[in-house]
Amino acid sequence: MSKRRIIVVGSTGSVGTQALDVLSEHRDEHALIGLAAGSQLDLLLEQALDFCVPVIGLTTPPAGGEAEVRRRLARLAAERGVSDPVEAIHLGDTAAEAVAGLDADMVVNAITGAAGLGTTLAALARGTDVALANKESLIIGGSIVLDAARATGARLIPVDSEHSAIAQALRAGTHAEVSKLVITASGGPFRGMTRDALRRVTPAQALNHPTWSMGSMITINSATLVNKGLEVIEAHLLFDIDFDCIEVVVHPQSHIHSMVEFSDASTIAQISPPDMRLPISYALGTQADGSTTRLASAAVPLNWGQPMHWSFEPVNHLAFPALGLAIDAGRRGRSCPAVLNAANEVLVAAFIAGDIAFTGIDKGLARALAAHEPAAEHTVDTVLAADAWAREFASNDVLAQKAEAEQKASAKQSAGARNGGRG
Repeated sequence: MSKRRIIVVGSTGSVGTQALDVLSEHRDEHALIGLAAGSQLDLLLEQALDFCVPVIGLTTPPAGGEAEVRRRLARLAAERGVSDPVEAIHLGDTAAEAVAGLDADMVVNAITGAAGLGTTLAALARGTDVALANKESLIIGGSIVLDAARATGARLIPVDSEHSAIAQALRAGTHAEVSKLVITASGGPFRGMTRDALRRVTPAQALNHPTWSMGSMITINSATLVNKGLEVIEAHLLFDIDFDCIEVVVHPQSHIHSMVEFSDASTIAQISPPDMRLPISYALGTQADGSTTRLASAAVPLNWGQPMHWSFEPVNHLAFPALGLAIDAGRRGRSCPAVLNAANEVLVAAFIAGDIAFTGIDKGLARALAAHEPAAEHTVDTVLAADAWAREFASNDVLAQKAEAEQKASAKQSAGARNGGRG
């Protein structure tokens, strides 16, 4: 039996490293033939040696280019006492796309953000199934990505825990029998807080997720519920379900990852520990004919012999308006999701840097979406143009928010000085 050929793009990030953890336990069935990363060269080289990978890519290469990569690879191989397996090295902005375009059975796209669009399209153009952890490429590409998949017959396989859960639950019925998709949200670290309290939260608090261990961008997106809005758009595109038939509920325990309600009032839920290796292993188990072989994930099962409590509650849209903004962007379609995603990346980075308040993220998103006029056509060029426009708009919005905050602080300080002088 021949091994399935796997490529992991974004291999040094949170999802990428967990994908390699799963693959390390299934070397007899899978061969890792390509890896690509952003800037973590040393980790990439360690991964290449661990799995004897023939092709690697790095979008942000070191000074010295390929010669430096080769030098460090040779040194690491010598230290380990192993031979250098790398036959080809791709460097620069198109490195990830070059690796994703290799002949393979599956590409795991674990890149964060809009940068993953080209990678998804490169794999689909080759006719390769894409295990999609990079939800942004589908969300901003929309029909472009779906058409690319249809053109070659390649599949988009969800890696997000929520969409993996939906895919598994959908096996209980037909598309025509689906009444509603229910996507669960943990509520993040600020569940139950008021809008006023959210104005004062810190980046450190926002990065302290109660149930999941993720990268900084997705962790902040979970706190604002932007991530849940992106997941609604992704579910609409992946499963061809109308926005009106997709509901978000808060489930703090993060054991029920999503549910499908069918026309007979039955609801099928997927339940598992909050461990990303589970949806990753389910995606990696997808076979050429579309069937799925469940791979051992190393996740620890729930202990059904112990008492446990599951709760559900509605989303507080007044405190967390970003969810509604994201869904509205999905309804508007065309380049609006690209604007949402790009502006959000800039605004989240500004919040982490301490330049704006937590609530400044959704304020900036609302302004960007209100100002955007989508192009008549939806193409890769118009998506990239909208992405660039949104980043510039959001950057200017950050400057405006900083100036406003400084002005208020100065006025408050002056008022305090005046009041003190009266004493």
